[in-house]
Amino acid sequence: MTRELVVTEVGPQALVVDRGRPGWAHIGVPPAGAVDGPAHALAQRLVGNPADAAGLEVLLGGLALRATAATTVALTGPPGGLWRHRVGAPDRALASHQPVHLLAGDVVTVPPPSTGLRGYLAVGGGITVDPVLGSRSADTLSGLGPPALEVGTRLPLGPPPPVPPVGTGAIGVSVAPDAAVLRLHLGPRADWVDGAAERLRAGTWTVAPTGDRVGVRLEGPPLARAAERRGVELRSEGLVGGAVQVPPDGQPVVFLADHPTTGGYPVVGVVDPAELAVFAQLRPGSSVRFSPVVGSPPGT
Repeated sequence: MTRELVVTEVGPQALVVDRGRPGWAHIGVPPAGAVDGPAHALAQRLVGNPADAAGLEVLLGGLALRATAATTVALTGPPGGLWRHRVGAPDRALASHQPVHLLAGDVVTVPPPSTGLRGYLAVGGGITVDPVLGSRSADTLSGLGPPALEVGTRLPLGPPPPVPPVGTGAIGVSVAPDAAVLRLHLGPRADWVDGAAERLRAGTWTVAPTGDRVGVRLEGPPLARAAERRGVELRSEGLVGGAVQVPPDGQPVVFLADHPTTGGYPVVGVVDPAELAVFAQLRPGSSVRFSPVVGSPPGT
């Protein structure tokens, strides 16, 4: 029998994601991949998959899947749990951050989380949709990879992992704070903003409701351009995940997994890669502060 998950309900958004497709910026392709990389990696480990296996990124829950064969799933991200629906048995609530075993015909539901935004669902064997440029991840900016899930979508699965997964308890819960203070590596265009380091250290911004996988918009004290830069155009330059770009209105934008590969507004800093996943879980209205540091972030 073909091993599949069949989508029976879907919430605001559910996407196939993996570790992404880095290395294609020279042809305008974003890295994509899971916005909360640590949560995705933990989910794969809990079901016994290799780190590069594909799973699902579920925005604000609402997803239900029917298994056509016995398999194991695990949900990570914010604290919460799953519901398992089995014919002839009462519905059962099961904890997140541990393996959940399904029989053929079982339906698993991801409810909305009480905090945070994105949950990560791994399944034994991984989701084996066709890769594009070496990745199975959806990219909402370029349109590469599989489309967002719809009712009736059938997700093929790989062979079960050879070693059965072992429960680990509630570990690695993603941080979903109401207020975040994040390290920001200054540059390359911090000199385009008057007193950039001081303004970034002193300001508090609020997460706007218009963010997505491309980037998070922040609202708060505008970062005004230095006098000598007003009215000056900047040539388009390369962008990386975590880049904090300042458009003409002075309200910063923090770029995430599906970010454009170039941009023409000054980048005043880059969020430390170890802390960027926090933006995957910050709900609109959460506050953000920066702790500026001098020096390039690791890996750049």
